Amino acid sequence: MTHSHQDHAGHAPADFGRAFIVGILLNTGFVIFEVIYGTLAKSLALVADAGHNASDVLGLLLAWAAYLVSKRRPSQKHTYGLRRSSILASLANAVLLMVALGAIIWEALHRFAEPAPVAGGTVIWVAALGIAINGVTAYLFASGRKGDLNLRGAYQHMFADALVSAGVVVAGAVILFTGWSWLDPVVSLVLAAVILYGTWGLLRESLDLALDAVPESVDLNEVKAFLSAQPGVSGVHDLHVWGMSTTETALTVHLVMPGGLPDEGLQHLRHELHGHFGVEHATVQIEQGLVPCDLLPDEVV
Repeated sequence: MTHSHQDHAGHAPADFGRAFIVGILLNTGFVIFEVIYGTLAKSLALVADAGHNASDVLGLLLAWAAYLVSKRRPSQKHTYGLRRSSILASLANAVLLMVALGAIIWEALHRFAEPAPVAGGTVIWVAALGIAINGVTAYLFASGRKGDLNLRGAYQHMFADALVSAGVVVAGAVILFTGWSWLDPVVSLVLAAVILYGTWGLLRESLDLALDAVPESVDLNEVKAFLSAQPGVSGVHDLHVWGMSTTETALTVHLVMPGGLPDEGLQHLRHELHGHFGVEHATVQIEQGLVPCDLLPDEVV
């Protein structure tokens, strides 16, 4: 029986530390600015947008902290390092956004019952500033959104915020020319729907990763078929694939190979798993016995 594993470092990821700092500073300043002018203009849309941006600032702080902590080397106590902190940060970020969503809906419904005049001009130029700030922040994370759930969450929130601010500009213009103050809570509810749409996927995927589910980028049936098709493999069992972090995928598997597998074969197999499925850390155990009747390849993963 042969047991081996390898941790593939792959290409060094880009450093997004500066992007986090710039994004946090820009959005913190804008939240303060938006709360002040939203209150003065009596605009729930602006205050709601500020609340959403505030939750994004906290989310960016959590994501940045996890980004830094996940780079720490493994220790005697944390043998995998602290990679999973990025998953916890993504999950916390999604939960915070859901809480902000509930607050926005509650205030919008309250405003329907007790409408108040809104300064449309102030709403327009403050929200226009939000488009610029959120757009710049989204751009900072754009290049990393495909490979890291943390960065994708930051990008999605900032991009959604830019769209939300654009909606607020439209609402402010309509209110300015028509005097329809009821449009303010309507826009708030639309913003809530946008936030829900953008947050639900992040919440679901973060929760899946926290529960060691197979990452969405990996098809377990394809992995099993690939392993079963390897020369000399007569059985595949105890196959597990999970996310070690928001960027790294791990795999463990038992391969039944009566003829055994040379060391260079293991090296090639790990390389293929990395190339085809993005597996960064693979542990492969070779069994040279017969396939147990209750562990046939087509029945057990």
